[in-house]
Amino acid sequence: MSNRVVCREASHAGSWYSASGSQLNAQLEGWLSKAESSTRPARAIIAPHAGYTYCGACAAYAYKQVDPSVTRRVFILGPSHHVPLSRCALSPAEIYRTPLYDLRIDQKVYADLWKTGLFERMSLQTDEDEHSIEMHLPYTAKAMESHKDEFSIVPVLVGALSESKEQEYGKLLSKYLADPSNLFIISSDFCHWGQRFRYTYYDESQGEIHRSIEHLDKMGMGIIETLDPMSFTNYLKKYRNTICGRHPIGVLLNAVAELRKSGSEMNFSFLNYAQSSECRNWQDSSVSYAAGALIAH
Repeated sequence: MSNRVVCREASHAGSWYSASGSQLNAQLEGWLSKAESSTRPARAIIAPHAGYTYCGACAAYAYKQVDPSVTRRVFILGPSHHVPLSRCALSPAEIYRTPLYDLRIDQKVYADLWKTGLFERMSLQTDEDEHSIEMHLPYTAKAMESHKDEFSIVPVLVGALSESKEQEYGKLLSKYLADPSNLFIISSDFCHWGQRFRYTYYDESQGEIHRSIEHLDKMGMGIIETLDPMSFTNYLKKYRNTICGRHPIGVLLNAVAELRKSGSEMNFSFLNYAQSSECRNWQDSSVSYAAGALIAH
């Protein structure tokens, strides 16, 4: 047996975000300085995972709600874009690299999750190909920098889960969500609109296409804020909105629903919304981004 530590490289640095630690740090600081911290300390956040030039400013509104003084463990749930997956998968890595500093995976929690039999192991190649978790690593490092040696991460790649699987994982993770020292990061972009995404829903009563997209997204965001998993599932069935993190969001909503059964009071609010471009005709395309936070009372 070799004792070599398995590291996941920052494979999207230099393309999706800056590979220079000082440049990246300055960018993140700039975006965070413009966002308000209105709902700290967040127990969970929803934030986008596109290239930082598109969504960095939006994501800051979610990360501004993170309180590093109480957070000791950061769960990051991201959708699988590259490999078909019907369950959730854990990383083979022990360390996740970022241009700021390395993040350590919580091997004890990983062992506990592994024991449930509900998880599979992704390959390092799959892990490094995927961007949905990686795009949250620099922001996590930045938000937690004042306590950088005092926290670990729990990355979970979420597959195309059935409703019953979303419930199952939600139930399993609810005990971690109940602990105020755990933070959940839910990685999701919102509507992917345009012919290249094979999704061109348009409600003309809303005006221009980008207004229709915003209305559709905000309908979904309003439903997420009610924290009712069934309503969110029904919304997705009805409109087929291309929210790529719908399964991680579904897992979070089910975890909250589980905690509410025993009287936990939580509320979710979205703090920012943006689109990569304003669609005005059928040749256009855009991706939407939203940032929000869950707090417990």
